[in-house]
Amino acid sequence: MLNGISESGSDVVGSFISQLQALQNRVKELEAENSKLSSQISKCCCHKTEEMQNGSDVESFKQGVESQRKNTGGDKTRKKKTIERNPGYDLKIMTHHSKRYVALKVMYFGQRFYGFASEAQMDPTVESEIFNALEKTRLLVGDKKESQYSRCGRTDKGVSSVGQVIALFLRSNLKETDQNHKITGELFPEARIEGEIDYVRVLNRVLPSDIRTLGWSPVSIDFSARFSCLAREYKYFFWRGNLNLSAMENAGKKFLGEHDFRNFCKMDAANVHNYRRRITQFEISSSNMSFEGGQLCAIKVKGSAFLWHQVRCMVAVLFMIGQGLESVDVIDILLDIEKTLRKPQYAMAPETPLILQSCEFEDVKFICSSDSGQALRIHLENEGRAYQLQSAIFQ
Repeated sequence: MLNGISESGSDVVGSFISQLQALQNRVKELEAENSKLSSQISKCCCHKTEEMQNGSDVESFKQGVESQRKNTGGDKTRKKKTIERNPGYDLKIMTHHSKRYVALKVMYFGQRFYGFASEAQMDPTVESEIFNALEKTRLLVGDKKESQYSRCGRTDKGVSSVGQVIALFLRSNLKETDQNHKITGELFPEARIEGEIDYVRVLNRVLPSDIRTLGWSPVSIDFSARFSCLAREYKYFFWRGNLNLSAMENAGKKFLGEHDFRNFCKMDAANVHNYRRRITQFEISSSNMSFEGGQLCAIKVKGSAFLWHQVRCMVAVLFMIGQGLESVDVIDILLDIEKTLRKPQYAMAPETPLILQSCEFEDVKFICSSDSGQALRIHLENEGRAYQLQSAIFQ
């Protein structure tokens, strides 16, 4: 009888042990399944973010269109800057994603902007509009300082550009992984561009109509849009009228070479101590555009760097020479800082006809996909027709 009880107890214990092992195995299976589902959810979220980043999300595109309509309203009232951030967009989170250092080539029609830089605390600026677009498209990785942001030129209120260059860290479509197949957030070799985000297309979808990205280029992390620039070229458009172009061109040639241009700029003694700049090219050309018999001309000036309002001051003096109010020799007098100790009082040339034409760098080639290039051409053609209609109305 005792033997029967002992055998029965052993069976019960064995059954309990078997059930316990089965439960432990089931827990392990559930934990593995939970981990797998969590991984799938994470991948879905990343995929959704990539879609928005590439501009394929319909709602994001609609919001970009609505924002573009608001931005092109041309609000010219002065106001303090306000920073809008997209709901759920955390810059700190974005720093964990893959990134690369990129240079962007930008054009803008400067008439409605309070300059390019946003430090003046006045909106709208070109820079603030660009960063708004970078946030909307989820391309930023950190704030302006963390993104190692730099700009080539700091154009003033009303000045336009077709060749401005900025550089900063942006999100990348490429994935760099470690041994555990986790995204490392590391940088990518500059040469890798296949499969990368079409930065031109993504940004141009949300930028206002008077700002466009023309191209992008991968650059090394020691690149600076300001200090790596080899040369900057400006153009200043004007109507010929009765100006003596020959005298203006002869006078402009005197700018060539390295000179002290303190009498051809707005003094900024707090930040500038060296007023010597080198001008490498100067020319005046006529275009095939005319208006009621008046011919459109352009002054082209190229140099390594320029002082604050330097080009507009140079043009103002050239206009006085073209009008016969000053002789060609006035350029030599103003460039001689020993004879002319202080800058004479004269009005600068207007800002609207001035354009930052190009910024030159070594081994930087900007990329624009064929689709983005086609969309850009269509946009510019439409903008040109709109301005032609305005011109016809004025006529």
